[in-house]
Amino acid sequence: MTMIDLSIRNGIAEVVLNAPGKLNALDEAALADLGAAYDDAAAAAAAGNVRALLLHGTGRAFCAGRDISSVRPADDDAMAYLGGLVTPLLRKMSSFPAPTFAAAQGACLGVGLGLLVATDVVYVADNAKIGSPFANLGATLDSGGHWLFAERLGMHRTLDLIYTAELMSGAEAVSSGLFSRAMPAADLLERTRATVAKVADGATGAFLASKELVGAIRDQRLGLWAAVERENEAQAALCRSADYAEGFAAFQEKRKPHFGPADVS
Repeated sequence: MTMIDLSIRNGIAEVVLNAPGKLNALDEAALADLGAAYDDAAAAAAAGNVRALLLHGTGRAFCAGRDISSVRPADDDAMAYLGGLVTPLLRKMSSFPAPTFAAAQGACLGVGLGLLVATDVVYVADNAKIGSPFANLGATLDSGGHWLFAERLGMHRTLDLIYTAELMSGAEAVSSGLFSRAMPAADLLERTRATVAKVADGATGAFLASKELVGAIRDQRLGLWAAVERENEAQAALCRSADYAEGFAAFQEKRKPHFGPADVS
């Protein structure tokens, strides 16, 4: 049985980690199922049926990381799990062809933290637990955690979290610049769904242009004027799209725009 649920309604793909009894920890089969869910959602996006994606977990945790309940250290192939399964999944998630959101409560650790790193916008509950618990396992932070912490928190706070295994709350993670918004756990999913619905009605082509540019700024370390040039090129491409024409027409006619599937041709 899979622990990954996918539903597609009203232009929104909702991917759910649904194994609350084990805090949504992911084994090899669950990673494969999660990748398949993103593939199915991407195919629906290509057909114009998905304009935004929401990822969340059921129960008291978003994802406690790798399911190590039956892992034997002497036989463990960490490279096969991380390099062969986790990293390709995170790349697939990061390049999803529509805006992506995550709503995360409770434990967001290890691979679970990586799922958030690979998502465009992350809203966390105040009760979220974020950090590096691996000091107690003789292992190290993985799935992009070093990059996220060092990029946003600096060297000293990053190594403090790693050495002590202390966990940040959702509120602290947001105030430190790790994620976008923190809110009470009881409100998290409803409020995130409302935002995702609004974005799904938006100009997907323009959003994807910004997603690509922000990714380039992150990965290629673009300077100001290189980024400005990329903005100019993106705008020039967008001005030939149906969404651009509709947005300007709606503004000039003083009405709400009605955007369609992504079109940047």
